[in-house]
Amino acid sequence: MAPEVLTLAGITLVAATINGALGYGFSSITVPLALFFFTNRVLNPALVLLEVVLNANVLFVNRAKLKTVWRRVMPMIIGLVPGVIAGTWLLMWVNPAWMKLWTYLVVLPLILIQAGGFRRPIKAEGKANLAFGGGVGVLYSVTTISGPPLALMLNNQGFVKQEFRAGLSVVRLAESSFTAIAYYFAGIYSVQSLMLIPYICPSILIGVPLGSWIIARMPPETFRRICMSFDAWIVGFGTSSVLRDLKVIPGYAAYLVLLSVIAVDAVLLYRFFHTQRVAAAAQVGSLA
Repeated sequence: MAPEVLTLAGITLVAATINGALGYGFSSITVPLALFFFTNRVLNPALVLLEVVLNANVLFVNRAKLKTVWRRVMPMIIGLVPGVIAGTWLLMWVNPAWMKLWTYLVVLPLILIQAGGFRRPIKAEGKANLAFGGGVGVLYSVTTISGPPLALMLNNQGFVKQEFRAGLSVVRLAESSFTAIAYYFAGIYSVQSLMLIPYICPSILIGVPLGSWIIARMPPETFRRICMSFDAWIVGFGTSSVLRDLKVIPGYAAYLVLLSVIAVDAVLLYRFFHTQRVAAAAQVGSLA
């Protein structure tokens, strides 16, 4: 087994475990790291095909909440169709790194604001989701990344735990399926891409059940807060990686962005758990 393929297997094991826990994160973790060894044109098709199966599994596990959320996310799914078509065409012409960079720069401050406890639910949710779905479709078909902005939107709209996972998985199943079909008609699949799949599958088979087992023992509000921390860290890492790749900030100095994000999130995380402890102590005191 070539070293880069062995490394890819390790990366996807970690990514699949987190995806099994949160319902997303597979591409968000895999892509920034795997791009050190493979190009987007080789990596994207393999990940998209695997994510069809991965997202279908997450949806099946959380199918009980599908009736609750499907009407709310349907406009987003409708918006995905033109977005995926446009993104597949752009994949031939646009530098994915620049698209990821601008996405990260927009999403990162919003994630940190939410991590601080601020949310402002959108009243015209259907119209907003339609437009949002188009943007996510473009982003996913070009980069195979959509988890952080999707999680940001669903958290902002008050989705928690099983509802969050069900809503997220049905949207991600739609986007990965639409993109897989679009890639086929665009002739993007190659033998080199398909050969990566057997090396990634064992990681998914082990990681997803492990992540699901871990998250089942977590309270809803803690789950939401862990999602925000994960988003902040992975977007911070993605931003640093892209800044380095594009030579906007040369060398390892680019990872100062990630360290700054970790420091800010650590403070916010401490405040969250401190507030939780105070509230729990107050509740115990009132019952005594």
